[in-house]
Amino acid sequence: MGKTLVAAIVTEALQADYWKPIQAGFSGGTDSLFVSYMISNSKSKIHPELYLLKMPASPHISAAAEGKEISIKNIIAHLPSTKNQLIIEGAGGLMVPLNKIKLILNLIKELEAKVVIVSKNELGSINHSLLTAAVLKREKINVAGWVFTDNYLNYESEIAGWTGYPVIGSVKHLSVISKKTIREEALKLLPSLNSVL
Repeated sequence: MGKTLVAAIVTEALQADYWKPIQAGFSGGTDSLFVSYMISNSKSKIHPELYLLKMPASPHISAAAEGKEISIKNIIAHLPSTKNQLIIEGAGGLMVPLNKIKLILNLIKELEAKVVIVSKNELGSINHSLLTAAVLKREKINVAGWVFTDNYLNYESEIAGWTGYPVIGSVKHLSVISKKTIREEALKLLPSLNSVL
């Protein structure tokens, strides 16, 4: 929920469009549905998933279970046509496989997308975050910065300092997730988002 929560907040803040091309697992509802319920502006459009896969697993596993193969070319061919900013949510982390050869990383590169890294404050998050940043730097990916979630410990300034990527903002644990709280968090992030996007 961390990435999807942040995606909803960023979508609301920028009044952008939202697209999650790959949804793996949807018995509890899709991420697109969550974002559509949580935003309150009238400008954003939620674009339908290209791959809607039943199994909650890595996309390449979910697709194989249905006799499908995820194609980056197919995703690019179906990139929503919009004059609005488009928030694209990945499926899992940077190194998650889409098929036997390609990763989420490859999709980002092909799309030439600017990345907002979402990092949850929890045990192990420094390692995960620095590894993600190291790959992004190695691959020369355009990174907007970090959005941190939850409040286990405050690692934000250390992670930002070690990586050189700025902190866009923090979304602390929300006891209530609603249109109102999403809008409040969106207003907090908007100035920083405008400065990096």
